[in-house]
Parts: sequence; C-alpha cells; structure tokens
Amino acid sequence: MTHHPLAAPGRVALVFLAALSLAACDAGAKKVEDAKPNALRVVAAKPTIKAVTEWDEYTGRFTAVESVQIRARVSGYLTAIHFQDGQMVKQGDLLFTIDRRPFAMAAASAEADAKVADSTLGFARQELARAEVLRKSDTVPERTFDERTTTVRQGEARLAAANAALDRAKLNLEFTEVRAPVSGRIDTHTVSVGNLISGGDTNATLLTNIVSLDPIRLTFDVDQDAYLKYVRSMQDGSRPSLREGINTVRIALPGDKGFPRSGKLDFVSNQIDRGSGTVRMRSIVGNKDLSLAPGLFAKVQLAGTAAHDAVMIPDQAVSTDQGARVVFVVEDGKARLRNVTLGPLIDGLRLVRDGVGAGDVVISSGSQNIRAGEAVAVVDGPSGAQRNADAQTGGVIR
Repeated sequence: MTHHPLAAPGRVALVFLAALSLAACDAGAKKVEDAKPNALRVVAAKPTIKAVTEWDEYTGRFTAVESVQIRARVSGYLTAIHFQDGQMVKQGDLLFTIDRRPFAMAAASAEADAKVADSTLGFARQELARAEVLRKSDTVPERTFDERTTTVRQGEARLAAANAALDRAKLNLEFTEVRAPVSGRIDTHTVSVGNLISGGDTNATLLTNIVSLDPIRLTFDVDQDAYLKYVRSMQDGSRPSLREGINTVRIALPGDKGFPRSGKLDFVSNQIDRGSGTVRMRSIVGNKDLSLAPGLFAKVQLAGTAAHDAVMIPDQAVSTDQGARVVFVVEDGKARLRNVTLGPLIDGLRLVRDGVGAGDVVISSGSQNIRAGEAVAVVDGPSGAQRNADAQTGGVIR
C-alpha cells in the first residue's frame, strides 16, 4: 500500500488541534466550577432604628355636643314653618309660628287687669294718707286707720298678681314663636301647617330636632387592660394623665388613607362598665367642613406609649416556626434562627420588642429555603447605617 508523503504530518496536526480544544474545554469547566457560589445568596441589613409612638386602635362613634328636641311650650294651631328641612340654623332663628291671636288677646286683658289693680291701689294709698293726717288729731278712729292700711296691702297684692298674670300672658305670646335654642343642623319638620299642636308639658308635640356639628364628639370604649397600661404609664411619667393632660387622638373614616383627622381627649368615665369590662372615653373634634355627622363610625387611635427609639425590620423578614415568630440573622457567615416578640406595623416596618438588636444583620429576602446554620452570602442589601440615617431624619411617627 502506497502512502502520501504529507499524510503523517496532517494527522499529527489534527491530533494537536484536538488536544488544544480539549485543554480549552477543561480550563473553561474549571473556571465555572471556581465561580460557582458555595453560600446561599440573601438580602440582609441591620434593623432600622426609629423614634416612634405606638398607637392603640379602637372603634368610635360620633355624637353631637348638643342635641335638642324642639317642642312647643303653648298649644295652638301651627301657622308657619320658617326653615328648609336639613338646613343649618343659628341659635335664635325663628323656626315655627303658632297662631298668636288668642295669646295677644290674653296679654291685652292681663294688661288691663294690671292697670285696674294699679289704679285701685293708688286710691287706697290716698285714703290711707288722709287717715294718717286725721289720726294725729284723733279725728279718725283707730279701726278706720287699720282698715285703710289693710286695703292698701291688699291692693299691693292684687297689683302684684295682675303683673304676674301679665308677664305670663306676654311669655305665652312670645312662646308662639318657636326659635332655635342651639346652632346646628335641623331635621325634617314632623308637623305641617294647620295642625293643632300641644305644648307646655311632657306630652308636648315634637316638632323637629337640632344637632350641633362643630365641634363634634367621638366616643369609644377602651378595655380594662389598656386602661391600666395608660394609668401605669401616667404613674411612671412616660405619658400624660388621661383626665388632666393633653392627649391627642387620631381619626380615620372608612376610605381614608392613614389617619388624617385629629382630636383632643376631653372625658374619661369614672368607672369600668361591669358588663363589658371597658371604660368610656370621649374626644372633641373640629368639624369646620361639617362633613362629620352624629352616628358615623370611625377608627380612633390613642397613643399607647411615649415616643421612644424602636428596632424596626421589614415585615417580610418575619416567618413562623411551630407557632413562634422568628427571623434569620447572619452570624459568622451563617443563618441563625431567632425567636422575636413583635409590635405593630408602622410605616411598612415591623416593630421588634425583643429578639433582635440594632447590631444584628437580619435577612429580609431569600429566607424561604434557608436552614438554620447554613452558610449565606449577603448581596444587594442597603446598609444598616444608611437605613438608620434615613429613618432618623423622619422623626417621631405620628
């Protein structure tokens, strides 16, 4: 068999190229193997330290500061209604008019009776004055003098009674105009013009009612445990007295974002309700826009603590282990499990009462597949110093 002179060198070249390719593949595999991470990558950072005030939340209901049922003080036929149902009225505004004519005539008659009594008394006093002059000369008997003195006293009494009857008649005439005793929003009228209404006693006809709106009250019930917490905080000086101090409440209506309204606590009941174990509290709330109405429900928050520095972590860092609340922290490059005692969620961060300190590095993302003691590598997490600096610039959470 005849061989070409270039066959052997060509084969050698092919073998050499194959060897180079295999070497390159081995080097690439080694580089990938070296780059493969040995630790689970997680996002972690030190807790945020914030000055916070913890707020306790309750359900409250608005009530009017003044609520008045409007009833007539005299009986008669209703002749006029001077308001539109549901409008705002001011104290002293005329609301209803009752037929004035019978009361005007009664007042005129009483005034005439008073004039007669005054005239009769004047004549009796003149007679008494003459008797006093004649008595000095013993011209008038003692009995006559006593009789004229008695006549004057009786005349004074009759005049006083007549004047009282006149005042009563004028007052009844005044009561034919039913006026608003307070400022506020009036309800619908319950009696139409032309009806005979009763007045002056417990069976008086209800005409309408008025509730004041600005300011308005918000009442809510606090359980006895929270009440005792407030009392103890007052005793150790960490919060003002519920009754004597200035306590601000925050208020939110359904649909509100956050708690945009506020009020001042102005009343705390003097006893715990035996049935519910709660104490009634009340705040006074401004209502310049008249948007709040008696009967509305609202969420109300009362400061449960004074402002204090708190350890805050992302809420997603918290998980549950056999019913206990836990977080993972990074210690010596490994994930360690910590039991924690949690507080409320404030501005997206969870308050930690116990279990985590300011110097711990808490895993906030990537903890789903972590086992305690497993090696971890922290990546892409904001520095704790930066987070703390950002938080402290915000001041006290309100």
